[in-house]
Amino acid sequence: MRKFLVILDDSRECLNAMRFAALRASQTGAKVQILSIITPDEFQGWAGVADLMRAEARERIEAHFEVFAKWMRDRQGVDPELVIREGEPVDEILAQISEDLDIGILVLGAGTEGNSPGPLVTQMSRNSGSLPIPITIVPGEMSRDRLEAISKG
Repeated sequence: MRKFLVILDDSRECLNAMRFAALRASQTGAKVQILSIITPDEFQGWAGVADLMRAEARERIEAHFEVFAKWMRDRQGVDPELVIREGEPVDEILAQISEDLDIGILVLGAGTEGNSPGPLVTQMSRNSGSLPIPITIVPGEMSRDRLEAISKG
């Protein structure tokens, strides 16, 4: 079954990407896979401290995921899957896409600050020509009503 891969991070634009992925999955009978990436620079220091920080990061991610998962289940009838990886974001996204052949579309939220779509959109766009799947970029400023309207059908 086809999956929409969406990235969970602390960005504001993440919300619209989550909404879009859930709405499209609901409309098409697909699944949603939510990927969160813990970057290596979060664990600088001693090994014991790094292990504690890693565990705290996972707990924070799981709590954040549950907020989105509850909305997806209750409002869209979609039961998302959480994947947590450690490494550099672009490398981990590419690895996840290559390892899970059911992923059919990568959904990213475009940044809302300044004239840049955000670092992740910029970096993934550079790789778009060699990706085995399309990327959907959801504007971070798009209203919920507009997002729902374009997600149907």
